Amino acid sequence: MKLSILLFLLCLPAVAQVTTSSSSSDAATKEQIQKLFDVMQIREQSHRMMDSVEKQMQAMSTQTIKMRYPQITAAELAKANRITEESLKQVPMDAILDDMIPIYQKHLSQADVDAMIVFYSSPTGKKLMQEMPAITQEAMAMSYQHMQKQIDDVLRRVDESMKEEEQPKPRTPSSQQKPATNPN
Repeated sequence: MKLSILLFLLCLPAVAQVTTSSSSSDAATKEQIQKLFDVMQIREQSHRMMDSVEKQMQAMSTQTIKMRYPQITAAELAKANRITEESLKQVPMDAILDDMIPIYQKHLSQADVDAMIVFYSSPTGKKLMQEMPAITQEAMAMSYQHMQKQIDDVLRRVDESMKEEEQPKPRTPSSQQKPATNPN
């Protein structure tokens, strides 16, 4: 899930500025997209984001392992944490970003990318990119609060529904069985 959030965040600045797909004749070139990535410092941000994701995943993994194996020793937990760390380090961020280039080309024209390069090269664009991690973190925290209210409401309603199901229902005359009669 965290990787999908990372990919969403990487695409967000470009997606926010695009309203239509570009035709193949005026599609952005690979070189333009690479320059845009450079100006936006996408590769550096992606690696920093992965470091953050790694820390979060490590904590979640540790918690899950402890719940699944309550008798785990400190040495076994350290070994499991190393496995998790090694696994996360193998996420091919550069390859993922390279694979995103054709997606950007599909949706952005040369003019779109040129305008974005100008914007992200400007002081305002640089400030936006500098502040984007904090903005995203705060926005996600705020969104979680709203989602948590919805989740709490759903759980409350499910609890109420389950309690209603547990209570015996009054029997109606049509649902009462008649005693069997013996034809003999």
